[in-house]
Amino acid sequence: MSDYMEAFVGIDVAKLRNAIAIADAGREGEVRFFGEVDASDETMRRLIQRIANRFDRVHFCYEAGPTGYGLYRLIRSLGHECTVVAVDHHVVQHVASIN
Repeated sequence: MSDYMEAFVGIDVAKLRNAIAIADAGREGEVRFFGEVDASDETMRRLIQRIANRFDRVHFCYEAGPTGYGLYRLIRSLGHECTVVAVDHHVVQHVASIN
């Protein structure tokens, strides 16, 4: 019997290309850069299905912005969870002041 496999997929959404990272679940889970892919619906659909076939459960997330709303609908239509993260500008300003 195989082990249950769960992953978290972070997507850096842009108009032409999306950067993808995958983190295995758990405290010791590996985090790896998957690569950059074309941002078209068809390419993202194939990528989402390819990743989902490797795991029992996949959670997707990306930072809120003007280019990601279609991606959210696509991910949900394929039956996966998707979290849209809104970065708090106060946190960004605080981090920038530390650097």
